[in-house]
Amino acid sequence: MSHDRPAMVDTSRGDAPTTPAEEPRGCLFALSQPPLMIFLAVVGSLLLMAAVHDLFML
Repeated sequence: MSHDRPAMVDTSRGDAPTTPAEEPRGCLFALSQPPLMIFLAVVGSLLLMAAVHDLFML
């Protein structure tokens, strides 16, 4: 009994495989958007001002 495997048949059509037109984008792409960064900065500054107020004014 032979353990040799048959050679693989070339089924390519001669063209390179095409890449998808639009790649999925993740969280880092979303964080790089200016409106989201402005919103996060405003929310963060409000939280910071509330924390400073609680620590030093109350």
